[in-house]
Amino acid sequence: MLKFVFSHSTRHPSAFLFLVQILGVLLYPFMEEARHAEIALNIFGILVLCITTGMVRRTPGLTWISAALAAVIIVLLALQMARELPGLLPWSSGLEALFYFYAAGSLIAYMMEDYRTTTDELFAAAATFTLLAWGFTHCFVVTQALHPHAFSAPGEPALRTWSDLNHLSFALLSSTGMGAIVAVSSHARAIASLEMMVGVMYLAGVVTRLIAFTTQTRG
Repeated sequence: MLKFVFSHSTRHPSAFLFLVQILGVLLYPFMEEARHAEIALNIFGILVLCITTGMVRRTPGLTWISAALAAVIIVLLALQMARELPGLLPWSSGLEALFYFYAAGSLIAYMMEDYRTTTDELFAAAATFTLLAWGFTHCFVVTQALHPHAFSAPGEPALRTWSDLNHLSFALLSSTGMGAIVAVSSHARAIASLEMMVGVMYLAGVVTRLIAFTTQTRG
């Protein structure tokens, strides 16, 4: 089983990264209800950081930048778990947002460096979308940490969980609407507006280009 996973993760690293991120989206609601929720979330977050750093090595992006960011983030997360220092949350999430945006940019450069579309590049398009969604989720986490009432939902507590903010991020990035969770503060709305713009530009610029190359190759 491990041999099978390693083989496919090496052949299609973008697909492996995408599947791990989707697994995280599905597992986070269960981990948030666990007894040691923060530890479970941080451990899984560290796993994704390591996999993403390995992915950046295959792109035109500079590996040392992603590796340096990942190292600092892991130290901050470890301190949060060991010392219970909630004040580090805005710093770790802010750096995680930067990390995921840099990884997404590296994957976009990887997809745009030639005029043909491979299977891995199609998976890279999906992985980039989730990286952007995760990056903006961390921006929302920072916003909420600095302004606890930045997001709200009718009849529910003011503080939103990671899953809540991740759902909001996917809804905004795909331009399908904000759902039940609403950005209330001006800063939260500004980030939400920026994410909607990025989502439209990504789908119109990057994904459309890949589809055009796929059609051209088959023709």
